[in-house]
Amino acid sequence: MQSNDESVIRQYSDLVYRLAYARAGNRQDADEIYQEVFLRYLKKHPDLENDTHTKAWFIRVTVNCANSLWRSPWKRYRELAEDDLILETRETTDLSRALKKLPPNYREVIHLFYYEDLSTDEISRILNRKKSTVRTQLTRARQRLKEILKEYDYEF
Repeated sequence: MQSNDESVIRQYSDLVYRLAYARAGNRQDADEIYQEVFLRYLKKHPDLENDTHTKAWFIRVTVNCANSLWRSPWKRYRELAEDDLILETRETTDLSRALKKLPPNYREVIHLFYYEDLSTDEISRILNRKKSTVRTQLTRARQRLKEILKEYDYEF
């Protein structure tokens, strides 16, 4: 592996894993998605113009790999693993559980917006969705999160 490949992998490793986990909801599937994304990168060696295009490429490929995993026949019949992250506070535990109850497309936009600091315009372009769709998904995800957290007696 060339040193440039190593630096790119190091630079985007956390982003890919966090998004894979946000999309998949469990560690095992996130690991599988993560590996597939970087295998594709090493096989294709995409010619990316700058860091913005590189970041967008990794996000798009991560989402595509997650979608492929969800469509696979064995995945349809397998139960999702219970929460496999050790969380220390009630707030983070409640939030983690609430996020897992959201549909994958809502978890995805929430993650990209809040954890990756992407604008709705950037999310729209990367996910190939209309800007209005991304804004609607964010609004609905926030509303649903609020409802779910109320079930846990979480105060706002």
